[in-house]
This record gives sequence, structure tokens and C-alpha cells, in this order.
Amino acid sequence: MILIYTSKQSARLKYTFKLIFERLLGASIEFTGSQDFFMSYDGIKINYSGEDLERGVFFASSPLLFERRINGEEPATIEFDGIKALFPVYQKTSALPFDPFAASFYLASRYEEYLPYKPDRYGRFTADGSLASKHGFLEKPVINIWAAKIRDIIMQYYPGTEFIKGEYQYVSTIDIDAAWSYKGKSLWRTGGGIARDFLHSDWNALKERIAVRLGSRKDPFDTFDYQLEMKKKLGFRSLYFVLFADYGPLDKNISFRNNRFQILIKSLADYAEVGIHPGFASNKEHWRLPQEVKRLSTVLNREITFSRQHFLKLNFPETYRNLLSLDIRNDYTMGFAAQPGFRAGICIPYPFFDLEHNKETKLMIHPFAFMDGTLKDYLNLDAETAIKKIKQLVDEVRAVNGTFISLWHNDSLSNTGAWAGWRTVYEEMLHYALPNKKQQND
Repeated sequence: MILIYTSKQSARLKYTFKLIFERLLGASIEFTGSQDFFMSYDGIKINYSGEDLERGVFFASSPLLFERRINGEEPATIEFDGIKALFPVYQKTSALPFDPFAASFYLASRYEEYLPYKPDRYGRFTADGSLASKHGFLEKPVINIWAAKIRDIIMQYYPGTEFIKGEYQYVSTIDIDAAWSYKGKSLWRTGGGIARDFLHSDWNALKERIAVRLGSRKDPFDTFDYQLEMKKKLGFRSLYFVLFADYGPLDKNISFRNNRFQILIKSLADYAEVGIHPGFASNKEHWRLPQEVKRLSTVLNREITFSRQHFLKLNFPETYRNLLSLDIRNDYTMGFAAQPGFRAGICIPYPFFDLEHNKETKLMIHPFAFMDGTLKDYLNLDAETAIKKIKQLVDEVRAVNGTFISLWHNDSLSNTGAWAGWRTVYEEMLHYALPNKKQQND
């Protein structure tokens, strides 16, 4: 047990220390506000305050974890071990030249996303607008790295101290924005597609559309047998997020009433976990979300506890409060569309802290490291360069024994059209990312 002395306790402080010590380092902690008790305690102890008591490990504190308000000032930075760190401190005897607890809280709580920002065309907080991107550490799970540094410092002060080492894990997640490209669509949607093919003189698409509708050719988005084959062959955990929204400008999946679509979803649930992919329209029309969750729950005849927002549309704290109101306990939206990396600076599941209410919630956030479309559409990487980028991210997560989560779509595994050659990327990622596989450079 590690004793934490602090002159003042708060919900922010308790949340952050539990995140670092219990979730990342596997150590139990207790808090005290008594200097006398702290000074006489004979075990491992940490002083987190503005005054060095010359006992235990001293981490100089900044005000953030003791505040209740949301402050609009951008935190200062300092260079530490080749990476920018937030909230520098100036007590010479502090174990670190910055406050790793305040820095971790700022990133994990997504503090900056509660502040005014310039959204993209979908109303999203952008990667470019984040401190992590501005200061060049977006592709580093800095909270995990700082936690490891804290562990090493404690072991220097208290030789023989043992921490529970986490295990690296991999999770495959796939979004089903459109189960099929041509199959299962209504006559008016099919007619509109044919008219569009004619308008753009896209004769190959027209031939493919007709062949699929006549049953003589497999729909290009129907990659589910391939996905099952890879799962059976390599044995990894997989999750699907299904768009079950009403048809709209940005919600264009097969109708949730389509019997074949329902059969597909049920079959996926036989070998993988299935969650809701809330429609984009539900962000403004909140009544849609419980309706969509109920639809999927009815089809699967089970409670829906997993989610990922369509278009990665995430607004703090509104989105997560809406999920909590429906008893959804796991969300996989934490990542950026335009850049790979670690939006919250962390690569393990962790609980959402509602900054406005200053309290920890029961919703677990599962950060993902990259999305297929980020590499191909936003960064315009070719398949070979994409593989290198993915391996780099895997190495970062593996080095801190985190959880590597990838985000693909069923259509990006079609290996045709714009996605020709990307099955190789997917397969190389799987072989490299799986925990039981040796890294190629080992």
C-alpha cells in the first residue's frame, strides 16, 4: 500500500491517483491530510503538495487537481525525456520537473474539449486543435509513459517495491456503416444509384450493381466471411458497431427493418461482441439514440452495453451523459478522424470523468490508436507506408503494456476499388499486433 499525503483532497485528485496507481501500476493507495501521520508512516509514501516535507517521494503539485472550476488558460509545457510535458513545477526537490498527475488528468478528462474551439465541418474537435498535436506527442501514450516513470522513481526510493505488471492486449473493432454496397437497398435507393452511375458514366459500377442485385456476383462490402476466417485462424477479440439509424444525409446503412440485415447482425453476434453505432443525427436529435439502441437490443435479444459514435462525433460531456442514461458502459469513440495516435494520451480502458460535475462515472472509455480511413483518406498513405505507421503505433502500446485497438470498416476490407491492396495491411497488422506474436525486430 502507498500512502498519499495531500493538504487537500478532491474528486479530481482521487480519480487521477487511482488511474495512475491502481489502473496503470496495479498498486493500492490511501490518502491522508495529516502531516503527523504521514511523517510517522513507515511504508511507501508520496507527498503531493506545494511543500517538501523531506519524507517519502515529493511530487510538487500544481493547482489543477484542487480546483472545481474549468479554467480556460492553456497549460505551460516543458521538455522532458524528449517529449513535451504539461504543468511544469519549479521546486528543485520535486521528483519530476512537471506535475504528471495534473498533466494526466488534463489529457484523460479531455479538459481542452470543454473549452471553446473551432470545430471541423462535422462539428468535431480536431486533432490539429489538440495540445498533443501542437506539441508533437499525439502518437505517444504519455500517461502510460509518465506512470512508468513514477513507478521507477518510487522503486529508486524504495528498492524491492513490487508493482503488478499489465499485459499488452489487442482488440479488433469494425464499424458497419453500410453492410452492403448494393444488396439489401430499397428500389428507390437502387434506382438512384443506377441514375448516378449513368450520370457519371461509371459503367463498371453499373455492371457490378446489376450483377450483385441479380445474385451473380458478391457484394463488395460483404467481407464478413473473410473477417470470420481471420478471427478463427488467429484467435483475437473482435467487436462490431452497427449503424441502426433511420436513413439520412450521413446515416446511410441498410434499413434496420431489412430481414437479411438483421440475420447478418445476429450471425456476427454468435462469434463477436456487437454494439451500437449511434447515427450522426442522434447528436442533435437525442430522442433517436434510445430508439436505435432499442432496435438493436430487440434484434439481438440482449442488452446493448458497447458503443462508438458514427463519424466519431464526440461532444463533452453531452455524448457520454447520453450513453450513461441508457446504461451503456463502454465507449470506443476516443480517437481522432484526421490523425492517428492517442487523443487522451492513454492506451488502456479508463473511466470517464465528468468535468462539469466533477465526478467519476461508470462509463469506461476505450481509446483506439488509428482508423483505416485516417491513413488512406486523411493522410493519403499507400499500403506500405500505412503498415509502417501501424507498426510504430503497436510498438508504442506494446512498450507500455497497453491495449492496442484498431478501427476498420467492412468495406475497407473489400480489397477492391479504392481499397485494393488494403487486406494486406489488415493482415500484416493482425500478425504484428497480436500478443502471442513476436515483434519482427525482436
